Amino acid sequence: MRLWTLPNLLTLLRIALIPVLVGVFYLPWSHASLAAGLIFLVAAITDWFDGWLARRYGLHTAFGAFLDPVADKLMVAVVLVVLVQSDPKPWLAMVAAVIIGREISISALREWMAELGQRASVAVAWIGKWKTGFQMTALTMMLLREPLFGLPVYQLGQLCLIVAAVLTLWSALSYLRAAWTVLGRQDSSQG
Repeated sequence: MRLWTLPNLLTLLRIALIPVLVGVFYLPWSHASLAAGLIFLVAAITDWFDGWLARRYGLHTAFGAFLDPVADKLMVAVVLVVLVQSDPKPWLAMVAAVIIGREISISALREWMAELGQRASVAVAWIGKWKTGFQMTALTMMLLREPLFGLPVYQLGQLCLIVAAVLTLWSALSYLRAAWTVLGRQDSSQG
């Protein structure tokens, strides 16, 4: 069994970076937010890179297929909680709830569809890729916090997070529509 492939090790690294990121974010150090943002950026890059390696070199494993989305969801959820705690605005809490709620719901939907033998019916679509891109960009910028090259990084990150939340709802509806079609066919074939 090929458990310890490079893509799987990169995924485990992402999970290991979660407590490091949280610890660094709360350090009483003037560059803590910059360091936390860079840690998240490294994690986001490894997310893309481990997928590319797995596809390019045929390093797909069942363990990796399970662990990769778990690592992504853990990292995103933890960062959203940290950001809401550090900037407790109602709209930010609502956006975080939408994103985290969608991740939990769609994970449960995928598991349920897999039990029905219909996992391919709720595969990742292009909208999910865009959502992930905006989400990772937004969270990196919001962790960085401070203006960079005169750009209001935190505010631009907030804007990207709102776009990510809209795409999150859109992708959730796409998943639910695909699942509903499959479930409707199954109910009519059993009835």
